[in-house]
Order: sequence, then C-alpha cells, then structure tokens
Amino acid sequence: MRTRGGYVDSEWGQVHFRTAGDTGPWIGLFHESPLSSQVYEQVLPLLAGQARVVAFDTPGYGASDAPPRAGFEIPDYARVLARAAAAIGMENAVFGGVHTGASIAIEMAHAFDRGVAGLVLSGVALFSDEERARYIAAWTPEVPFDAEGAQFAWAVERYRRIWPGLSPQMLQVGVVEVMRVAARYDWGYQAAFRHDPAAPLAAVAAPVLLLDAELDLLADKDPVALALARDARLVTLPGLRGQPHLRAPHDYARELLAFALDPGAAHDTDGGDA
Repeated sequence: MRTRGGYVDSEWGQVHFRTAGDTGPWIGLFHESPLSSQVYEQVLPLLAGQARVVAFDTPGYGASDAPPRAGFEIPDYARVLARAAAAIGMENAVFGGVHTGASIAIEMAHAFDRGVAGLVLSGVALFSDEERARYIAAWTPEVPFDAEGAQFAWAVERYRRIWPGLSPQMLQVGVVEVMRVAARYDWGYQAAFRHDPAAPLAAVAAPVLLLDAELDLLADKDPVALALARDARLVTLPGLRGQPHLRAPHDYARELLAFALDPGAAHDTDGGDA
C-alpha cells in the first residue's frame, strides 16, 4: 500500500509525517534520535491494510522544522507532536517509539487528549543517575567538519560502532539522516538523556507492550519498565542486535498490529516472550 507524506503546522513550524492506511485503529510512531520517519518506511505498508498509521519526524529531525532553540525537554516535544496528531485527526491511538521515540510515546500518553489506547515501547531509557550523566557527557560529541569530508567518515564510523552488524541499507539511513541535521543532531538525544521516564511510565493507565530486540543497547531496562508499568507485557525479538523496526520489520509490524487491534487481549495471552 502506498505511503503518503504530509505536513501539519505547529508552534515550532511544520511537522512532517508519513502515513498509510485508511481504516482501522490509529497508530502513531516516533523514531530514535537523530533519524526520521524514514526508519519506518518498511513497517508502514505492513500495517496499512488494517490500521491508519502515522510516523512523525521529531521536530528538528528529518523534514520537520526545528524547535526555536536547544534545551527543550521530552514533554515539550510530546506537546507539539500531540497537537500535530490531533490536527491530523488521530484519536484513541496507539503510540509507539524506539529509544528517544519511546520516551516521546510515554509522554504522549499524558499530552494527547483524544484518547490513548496503548503504548508500544522499544528501548526505554530508564537510566541510573550515573548512566544518565555518562550519556549526557559522552554520547553526542561535536561533529568534525572540513572540506576533506571528515564529517562523513565520522558518521560512517559512528553507525558501524553503535549499530553492530548493520546492513548497507541501515548504514545509508543512519549516515544520511545524521548528516542532514549535523549542527543539531544532539538536541533530541540530550533531551532524552535528561528525561526520566520512570514516573510518567508508571502513571500510564493504558496497556503497554514492550517490544524489543534481544540485544538492544537498552534491553537490560526492559525488566525495570515491565515492573513500573501498570499493565505491561514484554515481547523480545530473539537474536536482534537492536533496531527491530529496521532489522525485522515484518516481526515488528506483526506484534505491533496485533496489539493495536486489541490492546487488552494482547495482555491476556500467556507467554508472549520469544
């Protein structure tokens, strides 16, 4: 099914999104920093036959306009995106996200006032104080920039290091997306590192599906998230080193769609962990 693109106005300028599907439950997806809705390009058509899915570019990334300055927090991003989702007509939605996108999805449960049916979270950044300080200090070094192309070599090295075993297609996505926002690639990252999702996750009344890659960088946080959420279930996609939406889009879409079609029923099943 064809994926369409669009824009909606916000207080920070235009928010870009990709969408597919005309009937069924609403699904809103949020990407990891510093990428874009491009990461869901394979997932959207797999959902579109039975759902109306919208993948957003976080403000400042992809084709969305940037916040007016650095320093905004994850609830600020969620507030802007909640208004964008409402302007599109979304209601009673399932919101999902990966890493930074998972933090945004959690805050969407509190910012979106047109009904939240559930959350699908991949990699919840439930850091200790020490971990948080380390990520804030070290994860977003300044991008080198010169006429010899040091910035491109930096981006290639970075994604080969932080995405072990990536495919050529994944490398292309990572490098292109970080280069297009190189001057502000750290904005969303730093907001996510400053954000503590523990209390807002614990306060979510809707069902939660933790849908993660077995070897994800944040997979060790899944038991913590499972204990915090009021009504949660964990599904682990075995053998994946991260990025379930990119490495295993069919498996990711299958679990996401099953949950979106009946969030309550998904939590009544036995087992669920793969």
